[in-house]
Amino acid sequence: NVIHAAVGQISESDVLLAAASNAIIVGFQVRPSAAARKLAEKEEIEIRLYSIIYDAINDIKDAIEGMLEPVMKEEIVASVEVMEIFRISKVGTVAGCVVREGKLQRSTPIRVIRDGIVIYTGKLGSLKRFKDDVKEVTSGQDCGLNIESFNDVRVGDIVEGYEQVG
Repeated sequence: NVIHAAVGQISESDVLLAAASNAIIVGFQVRPSAAARKLAEKEEIEIRLYSIIYDAINDIKDAIEGMLEPVMKEEIVASVEVMEIFRISKVGTVAGCVVREGKLQRSTPIRVIRDGIVIYTGKLGSLKRFKDDVKEVTSGQDCGLNIESFNDVRVGDIVEGYEQVG
C-alpha cells in the first residue's frame, strides 16, 4: 500500500509516518533533509533513493511480489555547501565551498542538490584547497571545486559525495 505521496525533500514528518506505519520511504530525484536522515537512522526506517525511474518501478514491483532483496545502497560520504561562485574563463564555474560533513575525495561521484532536489549527478572536474590541487578535503575545510559538464552551481547548493555499498 502507498501510504503517502508528495513532492519535494523527504521530511521528518515523512519519516514519522513511515515509522508509525512500518513502511519504507521511496524517493525519486530527491534527498532527505539532514534531520530526516538522522531520524530515519534512529527509527530504523529504510529510505530508498532512486535517480532512474525504471529502477524505482522495478523495486516497487518486486516489493509488491515479496521478492525485494537487499541491493547496493548509497552511502553519503560528504556534504559540501557552496558559499561563493567564481566564473573563470577556460575553466568555467568554480564553487567556493565549505565541507559540512565527512570527507570528499576528488574521485568520489557527486550530486548537486538545490532546495532538497537533485539537479545534477556527475563527477568533479577539479578539487582545490587554496590554489593547490588536492585529492581530498575533510569536515570544516574550505575548498574550491569545479563540476564536470555543469556550470549552473549557485550559492546555497549542496554538493553531496556518495558511494555505492553492498
